[in-house]
Order: sequence, then structure tokens, then C-alpha cells
Amino acid sequence: MSMIDIQHPHSLPDDKARTAIAEVAEKLQERFDVTTRWEGQVLHFARSGVDGAIELLPGAVHVKAELGFLLSAMKGMVESEIQRVLSDKLG
Repeated sequence: MSMIDIQHPHSLPDDKARTAIAEVAEKLQERFDVTTRWEGQVLHFARSGVDGAIELLPGAVHVKAELGFLLSAMKGMVESEIQRVLSDKLG
């Protein structure tokens, strides 16, 4: 198993940050076929081989994901894509 742990700062108000995270979730759904659900300020995402969450914090988002055996080989690509989309949506 492989872990992804990313903290990304932002300067957006909470409502705009939440909208941006929802857009990130859409990209994850398109690219990696994950299911998503909100639980308070945390967006959970999962599919076979990956289980994670994006937590909306004041001034930052925290992404944690556990990759299964097969996706562990693609950790770099998955991590890069998450960082790219976060930068695009949150600045």
C-alpha cells in the first residue's frame, strides 16, 4: 500500500474553496472513476484500489489517499494529477 499526503494552501473564502473542491472531485471522477461524498468539510473519494479524502481547512486543503497494490505503481502520476488540479482550482 502506498500513501499520498498533500497539503495545499489557498486564499479563497470557504464557500469558493468548497466549490473548487467539488470541481476537483469532478476531475477525479472523470480521470479515475471514483465515487465521492461530502461529510461536513471532508470530501471522501473511493474506488477499487483507492480510498481517500480532501479536507477543507481554513486557508488550506489536506488530501490523503491510500492506494492499493496496483495503483501504487502509478502513485507519481496520481499525485501529480491531484497537485495539478488543486493548483488549477485553488491557485
